Amino acid sequence: MKSFSQLLATGTLLLTFTLRATAQTAYPFQNPRLPAEQRIDNILSLLTLEEKITCLGTDPSIPRLGIVGTGHSEGLHGLALGGPAKWNRQHMVPTTQFPQSYGLGETWDPDLTRQVGQVEGYEARYALQNPKYGTGSLVIRAPNADLGRDPRWGRTEECYGEDPFFNGTMAVGLIKGLQGDDPTYWQTAALMKHFLANSNEVGRERSSSNFDERLFHEYYAVPFRMGVTLGGSRAYMASYNAWNGIPMMVNPVLRAVTVDQWGQNGIICTDGGALKLLVREHKYYPDSAWAAAAAVKMGINQFLDEYKVPITNALKEKLLTEQDIDRVIRGDFRVMLKLGLLDPPGANKYAAIKDGPEPWLSDQHKAVARRVTQKSIVLLKNEGNLLPLDKSRVKTIAVIGPRADQVLLDWYSGTPPYTVSPLAGIKAKVGPQVQVSYAETNQDNRAVNAAQAADVAIVIVGNHPTCNAGWANCPDASEGKEAVDRKSLTLTDELLIKQVRRANPRTIVVLVSSFPYAITWTQQNVPAIVHLAQNSQELGNALADVLFGDYNPGGRLTQTWPRSLDQLPPMMDYNIRNGRTYQYFKGEPLYPFGFGLSYTTFQYSNFRLSSSKFNKAGEIMVSVDVQNTGTRTGDEVVQLYVSHLHSAVERPRKELKGFQRVTLNPQEKRTVHLLLRAESLRYWDQGRQQFVLEKDALNVLVGTSAAAVKFQQVVQN
Repeated sequence: MKSFSQLLATGTLLLTFTLRATAQTAYPFQNPRLPAEQRIDNILSLLTLEEKITCLGTDPSIPRLGIVGTGHSEGLHGLALGGPAKWNRQHMVPTTQFPQSYGLGETWDPDLTRQVGQVEGYEARYALQNPKYGTGSLVIRAPNADLGRDPRWGRTEECYGEDPFFNGTMAVGLIKGLQGDDPTYWQTAALMKHFLANSNEVGRERSSSNFDERLFHEYYAVPFRMGVTLGGSRAYMASYNAWNGIPMMVNPVLRAVTVDQWGQNGIICTDGGALKLLVREHKYYPDSAWAAAAAVKMGINQFLDEYKVPITNALKEKLLTEQDIDRVIRGDFRVMLKLGLLDPPGANKYAAIKDGPEPWLSDQHKAVARRVTQKSIVLLKNEGNLLPLDKSRVKTIAVIGPRADQVLLDWYSGTPPYTVSPLAGIKAKVGPQVQVSYAETNQDNRAVNAAQAADVAIVIVGNHPTCNAGWANCPDASEGKEAVDRKSLTLTDELLIKQVRRANPRTIVVLVSSFPYAITWTQQNVPAIVHLAQNSQELGNALADVLFGDYNPGGRLTQTWPRSLDQLPPMMDYNIRNGRTYQYFKGEPLYPFGFGLSYTTFQYSNFRLSSSKFNKAGEIMVSVDVQNTGTRTGDEVVQLYVSHLHSAVERPRKELKGFQRVTLNPQEKRTVHLLLRAESLRYWDQGRQQFVLEKDALNVLVGTSAAAVKFQQVVQN
């Protein structure tokens, strides 16, 4: 039964829709046949100054005029209307939950992130528009387009990986899924975060990420630019940190780059509480009125903060004008128009998503969650083909470890309608004919005894996404989360792995984690290792599918996994040329970027380029034949890299420029085509303030990871 406050909120929403419907012809802005800018002109002419200030919040609804806006919901890996953070706490609703963004990245499949976005956007519409629920919002804070430049970053789980082209490609997939395929309306609005170079937690409210303009344009900004220009996102969140001493929420690049160069013309919001940080932490302005005025002038049009008094004071002190506010809140209404909130419901197909059973209980959404989780699993080692297990031959299995009977949710998760733990998934897979024992720890020698008595031992370990502790607190130095960076890469439970491995040589390690660990001993001594991220409601089923061969793992790593902390530059060194990511990494990693194994084998042949020079369109088609030479259907991820041989400026050793995941049946051969565009080879010329394509010899490489090249050929550009 709904509480009185829930009924009141639903009634207010329905009343607003009714007011809009009964006054459809009262104002020009309600006429969908008029151009968008003309409709917004009319809205601005009707708003009072107080109402305009209200529109600088996260919901530009104006009931007096029948204007229906919408606020924000979190949604990095599933709509968040619940979860550990109790999002939407007044009316929490279960929703489909997928692997963390880090796991979505490990699928190397942008079509899958598009499907995740479709599910999430549909559920957001349903939760808001269904009379039973009437809750949530249509601006979804996703994807996180930040780059995982350092595995110690506490929020590594929120990003797709360390490569700008890769992260941008995966982000575009999610954006397109969230926003839908209608030529006129969006299903939901994708709000990217956090612009920009926001990959340290400790001191983030006052720190400055320092690097040159080339790295801004060629590395840190790339996923955001792709999200706007290729994905169609028209919303993003400015980050807490500064870039080269200027806080991002007042940094000139908001207007000069994202608006003027990329065409971003929608929502630009602050992060939570960021306005006061400009004064209190950055000490960039003398008071909040100055700070608020500067933010609006740089393009901020939504504050996640207490902003009304500072804005009002800025107007009184003539630091800000009403015209300044008019200019920025136009972006809010552009997004509301794209969501169809100011149009008759019948014109927008997404307005009809409100009837029938709850979509998060549907077989379709459950199947997507399972498929995505299957595809996210990375096989890191399989000595002697220990995997997959044959359940017809295995009689006893010991399932061991603190993560064996858990599906842990992170801070930005929603509440799933159900969860399947690894232990539950394994038991369901093998059935009653196989004896499955379980030991959470080795207290009283339980884990060792279980391993000794079993045909095979499966040790399931990893981090806790919220550190199982309060805000800004992680008792285990190897764990991290929002507000806490990791201080160690050592897996605390590697001691448990050693104990089990000593008791049973047929030991499989399942690492369920939000980031890399330096599991050097495990790699050297344990025959089989798989990795997957946290959070999926189908985690246990998908893992069991992989362990017992019903699904052949094809995930690939999206970060360079170091052997130790010694291989990493200082945390606050944002100049990646000093040894960060596969592009500049020094030494030999534990696992390279793009790495992952399979239960089958693949053979590459017939590598060719359409030309030794770029054509008039600035393109070369790179092709290679890939054959599954094994006995199992499997997925291969073909990766295209380039290396500049005689560049006038310092370039990465390798740069990813294309990839494709393909499924091949036993003995099947397929030609994979990857398009290389000359424009992707440009560098930023700071003196000329533009991208420049230089004449240079270019090595074109195709391989299975950044460290495993199958073919290469030099071309001229």
